Amino acid sequence: MDAQTDSQEDSLKPKPVVRAAAFSVHIFTAFGAAIALLAMLEAVREHWAAMFGWLGVALIIDAIDGPIARLLDVKNVQPNWSGDVLDLVVDFVTYVFVPAYAIVASGMLLPVAAPVLGIAIIVTSALYFADLRMKADDNHFRGFPALWNAAAFYLFLLHWPPLSSTLLVAALVVLTFVPFHVLHPVRVARLRWLTMSLIVLWGLLAFYALEMDFRVGTGVTVALCAVALWIAFSDTLIRLARSFA
Repeated sequence: MDAQTDSQEDSLKPKPVVRAAAFSVHIFTAFGAAIALLAMLEAVREHWAAMFGWLGVALIIDAIDGPIARLLDVKNVQPNWSGDVLDLVVDFVTYVFVPAYAIVASGMLLPVAAPVLGIAIIVTSALYFADLRMKADDNHFRGFPALWNAAAFYLFLLHWPPLSSTLLVAALVVLTFVPFHVLHPVRVARLRWLTMSLIVLWGLLAFYALEMDFRVGTGVTVALCAVALWIAFSDTLIRLARSFA
């Protein structure tokens, strides 16, 4: 009877090929951390456009590893490995740690405030990643979602005076814990067609900005900022419009 039970259990286990395919998704996700190292090396050399290029590669990995994992049922095929934990580890170095270094080391902030704000970025982002309430029921993020790679990109794009950049970074640190809703570009169903169209446009314009080492015209800058404003405030604006309707 035991032999028969063991045989049935073995027949239900995923085949080695299936398990290997599932585990390869974890390896793919982990490569995002390796990409972060390459980005960090470029940041240390002050090759800022190249740094953002590598962070863009990491962003692409982060965008596609989830759908692949769900397609291959990785969670059930490889139950001893947590894709969620791995994703958070990789996201922290690509979304937070490398961009925080760039923000502090680039000279864009007031010298006296730069190290303090760098520490604030790291600490508040770590707390945000540990907050189980970081996403609302409709998949919006609660508060500024520690997208410091995006924040750093806009600091380089706009190249504001140090005081203005310092105030912006300080405001984002505070907004991390303010419960307004920020759009998740992929998972929020409402107006997804519009959001995804804007993301594609943003990607093309961001690539152009990096190719030009951020020396772009007003039109490109305005378009990139408009997409950021849509991501940040579209839910708030829609809620306000409905309240007055």
